Amino acid sequence: MFTIKSDHRLSEVGYDKIIEWARSILPKGNMLKENFYTAKSMMKPLGLEYQKIDMCPSFCMLYLENAELTGCMTCGHSHYKPRTERGKTLVAYKKLRYFPITPGLHRLFMSPRTVEHMT
Repeated sequence: MFTIKSDHRLSEVGYDKIIEWARSILPKGNMLKENFYTAKSMMKPLGLEYQKIDMCPSFCMLYLENAELTGCMTCGHSHYKPRTERGKTLVAYKKLRYFPITPGLHRLFMSPRTVEHMT
């Protein structure tokens, strides 16, 4: 379900609606999580966490070390979307999700069955 959500750019509300529909047609006592939040919390112990890094919408630069900059050093595009009257927080135009490979490799080397395939 996470792959479908990602591939089709579903919002959390859209994901929750699909899960609600799927749970209604499945038999009682099914193991399908009831919403995005509980499904995501189930994935955390697997080591599939990611780091969000702000980036320029034109793909010029990452704001990793330069998080305090308000504009791109290459093209000059603004780092944050304009604030609305209700919005109190700054929202970046584009975010990169970085999945570190080290925790996944550690997990693969912990199982005796996968170690022989890894070496």
